[in-house]
Amino acid sequence: MTTTTTTSADRPGARVLDHPDRSAIRLEDVLHALADPMRLRIVRRLAAAEGELSCTVIELPVSKSTCTHHYRVLREHGVISQIYRGTAKMNVLRRADLDELFPGLIERVLKAAELQDERLDAQPGGA
Repeated sequence: MTTTTTTSADRPGARVLDHPDRSAIRLEDVLHALADPMRLRIVRRLAAAEGELSCTVIELPVSKSTCTHHYRVLREHGVISQIYRGTAKMNVLRRADLDELFPGLIERVLKAAELQDERLDAQPGGA
């Protein structure tokens, strides 16, 4: 797998994380990453954000180590980009890369998740 490393040329000594090059992102990896409800929740929140969000802003009902795992899967599969800003790990959806590789995929997944929420909420007893 070809990877790119987030540059920190302007911040000597900063921690950096490996990300796959756009050309190395595979559809089956993206679909795998999006198949988990917690990871889909992260992607939905990042898609709705105007910019970067720290991991702590997106609350998940799982342990910290499990959150770390979910973010790592999303990053390693090319769905999100992560960068350290001080001690915070900031996250952003790689929408441009994903739209270039798989036109319409992210929009359709987000819309499908929204429709599922509406359908489940309309059922007796809610979701």
